[in-house]
Order: sequence, then structure tokens, then C-alpha cells
Amino acid sequence: MTRNGYLQIGFYFVVLIALAKPLGSYMARVYEGKPCGLGRVLGPFERLIYRLCGVRSDEEMNWRTYALAMLLCNFAGLLVVYTLQRLQHLLPLNPQGFAAVTPDSAFNTAISFASNTNWQGYGGETTMSYLTQMLGLTVQNFVSAAAGMATLVALIRGLARRTAQTLGNFWVDLTRTTLYLLLPLAIVLALLQASQGVIQNFDAYQSVPLLQPTVDANGNAVTAQVLPMGPAAAQISIKQLGTNGGGFFNVNSAHPFENPTPLSNFFEMLAILLIPAASCYMFGKMVGDTRQGWAVLAAMTIIFVALLAVCVNAEQSGNPAFTKMDVDQRASALHSGGNMEGKETRCGIANSALWATATTAASNGSVNSMHDSYTPLGGLVPLWLMQLGEVVYGGVGSGLYGMLVFAIIAVFIAGLMVGRTPEYLGKKIEAYEMKMASLVILIPPLVVLGFTALAVVTEAGRAAIFNSGVHGFSEVLYAFSSQGNNNGSAFAGLGANNPFYNISGGIAMLFARYWLALPTLALAGSLARKKVVPAGPGTLPTHNAMFIFLLIGVVIIVGALTFIPALALGPIVEHLMMIS
Repeated sequence: MTRNGYLQIGFYFVVLIALAKPLGSYMARVYEGKPCGLGRVLGPFERLIYRLCGVRSDEEMNWRTYALAMLLCNFAGLLVVYTLQRLQHLLPLNPQGFAAVTPDSAFNTAISFASNTNWQGYGGETTMSYLTQMLGLTVQNFVSAAAGMATLVALIRGLARRTAQTLGNFWVDLTRTTLYLLLPLAIVLALLQASQGVIQNFDAYQSVPLLQPTVDANGNAVTAQVLPMGPAAAQISIKQLGTNGGGFFNVNSAHPFENPTPLSNFFEMLAILLIPAASCYMFGKMVGDTRQGWAVLAAMTIIFVALLAVCVNAEQSGNPAFTKMDVDQRASALHSGGNMEGKETRCGIANSALWATATTAASNGSVNSMHDSYTPLGGLVPLWLMQLGEVVYGGVGSGLYGMLVFAIIAVFIAGLMVGRTPEYLGKKIEAYEMKMASLVILIPPLVVLGFTALAVVTEAGRAAIFNSGVHGFSEVLYAFSSQGNNNGSAFAGLGANNPFYNISGGIAMLFARYWLALPTLALAGSLARKKVVPAGPGTLPTHNAMFIFLLIGVVIIVGALTFIPALALGPIVEHLMMIS
């Protein structure tokens, strides 16, 4: 990789880590109900929302009521998005006259956006009306992200409180996340993106003449190209900040109308990990020990940097088959070298690999290059990051609560090693907590591996695999790893917009979101009721280097033991075939 590539990646991390503390401190004040600087402007709107919705902001909920409110909120959003898709041909703001979305595709998309997955089996600019994009998909980008943050905050309160029966109020946390965090950041990012050329309009699609006419697959002359229009900037900003990832256009942020310049590319990549990184510092502030937050952030960053190095190196090394053909794949002043298939020249290998790693470390799923065109090892990195449970930064809210569950498992393992009852932040970890933690880490692998097996042994599943052999298996494994971990990116090469994959994928996304959120809230409720045990000589410190590497080891080992056999059938054997 070139020196310029190293500088860009280094600058990205410097800005990301520098912003984690001020934003995390601000977020902690928002959720603790302290003055945050925007109260005078947004406070009246917050109180108006409570009044209109009949919410008493001072009335807290136990974990069951909190979970029920979260489920009701998400189910209502699911119904709205499904209905909008099925009726969009009868509704306004549809200048292209798009027809109603098919029932199975609408089912999949409704679950996808309600669950913060944003898997898309359709082409946005050829399927969704402007009204569906704005009122359905963009709104869910806010609500699903806010629901994830609310679940995280409930778990943090469970760790911070003593002998408490409540975890806060879901509707208050949802409202504050949207008003004080997501909306201001989304407005700023949308304006920055629009300044770089990301489109924001309600125009009908534009037809422009080609400088050089061509022919289509049937031999017919093609003299013009249709350019899609629409309110893209508003959706792009929240898709990145909320780790949603659903693109306005089919090729997502590889499209020049979504991501036109290197600066817009930097803003979007920064937005993907900004809130997840800041959430770590927020966690430390809310539990009264910022060292805890820095320790978790350090563990995430170490894993991320190590896997990023693998991805960048694999893509920069290129394809050995080309080397045998005397094709120069070295970076130089004339070209970037390496494997540029499926990548945009304005992004290059460094920024493409960084985006691919960031979007799958977080449950974002947006892309600025085509992951299916990566080398086997380059594609292995985003695939395995999802399979780790997307706890390396992870989704807004969901990433950190997943990592905190791994932290609980880590102290449990440490307790077994020394024969002492494990504790985390002064709370004893007992049988009930380990049962809930086990559900959180076991359900995603069951979903991913179960549906992958179903797809490759059934005729309906195999019929949509367009690449034979090991790469075709990798595409199926990637699809269910993405949906089974609420990511949304894809390897492509798989005909996923059909009843089999739409229905099975929708079920996978439901399990991956809610069968993890519910045990997390149950865990929060149990921890909140516990007393704090004073630290003693045998207490395992959870803020030092030893614990950081213990936590990393647990995350990696669980991921390796679970998915290495499946990966050996896909990208690993494909790499061996490539170099042989």
C-alpha cells in the first residue's frame, strides 16, 4: 500500500478516536437527563411529543414493560413500511409511476428496516417511490437506530444501578435519541454531503444523450441514459449515522449521486463508526468509571485494525494469476495496483478496504465497492467480522451491548480459572445472567448456519446461486451472515429477490434482532436488582490490558470455533485454489 493510503487510514482513526470522548460525554448527559446544550431549542418539542403520545417522562419501566414497548414500536414500523410498499402505486410522490412491491419483497424489506438490518433485495431507484423512501425507509432509519440505543442504555443502567426494579422509560429514551442525537447529526451530515454533490430533489428522472451511442443485449440501439433523481442526501446521512446502510440507489455508496467525492467518502465512513465509538465512552461515564469504556473501545479497535490490515494487504497484493501473466499489480504513480475489480478509482484500495471493514464491523452494510469482487482473503474479513456478532464497534447500540455480553462471558471464564464467583462492575454474574448471555452469542450462529444449510440443500435455494462451486457457497454464507447479524451488505452473485430468500431472510432478521435484544433486556433487569459487591483482592480488574486481551480472546475464539468449518468450505479453500 502507498504512503498516501497509510496516511488516509491513520487520519481516519485519529479523527474517530478524538471525537469519541466529546460525543460520548454529550450522549451520557442526554440519557441521564442533564443539560446538554440543546435543551432550550429541542426541549419544547420533546415535551410536546410526550403530551401528544400520553407519555409520562418520569414514569420508569421494568425490563418486561421496556421490552414490550420496544417490540410494539418496531412492529408498528414494520406494518407502516409494508403498507407503504404495497400501496405506493396509489400514493403521491411517485413520479416514475412505480408499481406496488411484491408481497414477499415488501415483507423482507419491512422487517429489514424495522430491525436495523437494511438488507435490500431490490434496486432502490427502480423499485421505491420517493414517498416510500422518505416516509417508510428514512423514518425507520431513525427509529430502528434509536431502539438499539435505548436497549443499550437500559443495559448500562442495569450495570450502574443498585437494587433497582426499573431501567428507565423506553419512549423517553427513543425520543431523546432521535431528537438530541440522531436528528442534529443527520442534518449536519446531510448538508455536508449536499455540498459535495449528493442529490436532494423531487424531480422526475432525467434522460441525457450518450456521447457515444451503444447497443443493448438484444442488439437495439441505445442513444440516451436515464439518470435517477430523488431526496438522497437526507436518507444517506441517517443510513450511515444509524448504522442502517440501506442505500437510495442499487449500488449504494458506490453510486456517484450518493458518494461523489473523496471528502464525501470520508464523511460517510466516519459517520459509520462515530456513534458506536462514542457509545463506549458514554458507557464509562454512565457507570462512573471512564476506564471501563476506554478498555472496551481498545478491544474493539485492536480487532478492527488487525482485520483491516489483512483486508488491505489482500486487496493490494492482487491476484497471483495476473502476476504469472506478467501483469504489473504494483502501486505506482500511474495506477493504484492490486485488485481494483469492483472498486471506484476515486476511493482506491485503501478507502475501499477501510469501508468494507468498517461497514461489517458495524451493522451498517453500506458499500462503496463490491465485496463479491474482493480476493478470497479480502472477502473473508467482512464476512468474519459479521460472524463475530458485529461487536467490533457494531451497530448503534446493538454493537456495544453485544460486546458487554462478551465482557460478562470473559469475567465468567476468568472466574472459572481462579475458582471465584465472577463479577462485572461489582455485580455478581450467576446462572441466570450466563443463560441470557449464552442466548445472545448462540442464536446468531444457529440462524446463520441453519439457513445457509437449508439454502444449499434445497432446490429453491440452489436455483438462485449464479456462481457454482466454493464461491457460490460463500455468497450464500455471506447473505445469511449479513441477515443473521443485522448487517445488510451482500456478496451479490445471488438472486436473493425471490420468495425463498425473501421469506427465509426475513425470519433470520427477526431472530437476529429481537431474540438478542430480549435476553439483553432480561440481563439488564437482573443486574439492576443486584447489590454491588465491594472489590477485593481476588476481584478481576476490567479496565486494564490483561482484561482487554482476555476480552479479545473470547470474541475471537467464539467466532473461530463457530464459523471456521463453514469458512473453510468457502473463502479459505477459494484462496488455496487461487494461489495453487
